Amino acid sequence: MRRCPYCKVEISGDLTKCPLCQSKLTGNGEAACYPKFEAQKKQSLYYKMQLAIVWGLLIVGIGLDFLVRLRLPGFPDLHWSLISGMWLIGFEFGIMRQFKPGTGSAGKVTMMALITIVMWCVTAYFFGLMKITVNLVVPIALAATVTANFVLALLDKNGNTMAYLLSAMFMGIVPGIISFFVSEKMPIAWAICLMVSVILFAGAVIFRGRAVAAELQRRFHV
Repeated sequence: MRRCPYCKVEISGDLTKCPLCQSKLTGNGEAACYPKFEAQKKQSLYYKMQLAIVWGLLIVGIGLDFLVRLRLPGFPDLHWSLISGMWLIGFEFGIMRQFKPGTGSAGKVTMMALITIVMWCVTAYFFGLMKITVNLVVPIALAATVTANFVLALLDKNGNTMAYLLSAMFMGIVPGIISFFVSEKMPIAWAICLMVSVILFAGAVIFRGRAVAAELQRRFHV
C-alpha cells in the first residue's frame, strides 16, 4: 500500500499521486480498486481528433478567405469562411451533445434539427435561397423531427421524450397555421408538415395518452 508523506494517509490501489494534495506517493502499489474505462478513453481520443480537424478547417478557411481573398464564383463580396465556420461550429456543438452524459436521444435530435434549420436559413439568405428554404426545407426538417421524436417516444419507457415530441409538434403546427392564414395558398410541404404533426399527435394520444396528459399538465398546470 502506498503512503502520502505529507497527508500521512495510506492510499490503496494503483494511484501514483495523493488524491488530497497531489503529492507523489511512496511505497508499493496494489491492484486497481476501480476498473478502467477504456471506452471513455477512446471516445475522448476520437473527440480530440475531430476537434483538431474542425479547428484546422476553420483556420484554413478563414486564411483563404481573408488573407488569400479566395472567393466563390458568382459571389465576389461574400465571406464564405464565416458561413463554413458557422457550420463547423454547429457540427462541433452537435458532437459535444453526443458526448454529453444525461442527454436523451430526443433532446439531441430536436436540438440538432433546430440548429441545422437556423444555419440553413442563414446560409440561404446569403445565397438567395430563402424562398425554397422557407417553403420546402424547413417544413421537411420539422416533419422529420416530429417523426423521429414520435418513434423515440414509443420506445422510451421513462417518459423523457414526450416533452420534445410535443414541442416539435408545436413547431410543426403553428407555422403551418400561420402560413395558411397569411398566404393565399399553403405550400404543399407546409401542408404535409401540418398533417404529419396532427396525425402523430393523435398517435401519441392513442399510444401514450397518459404520458401526453401528464406532460401537458406539468407544462401548463392544467
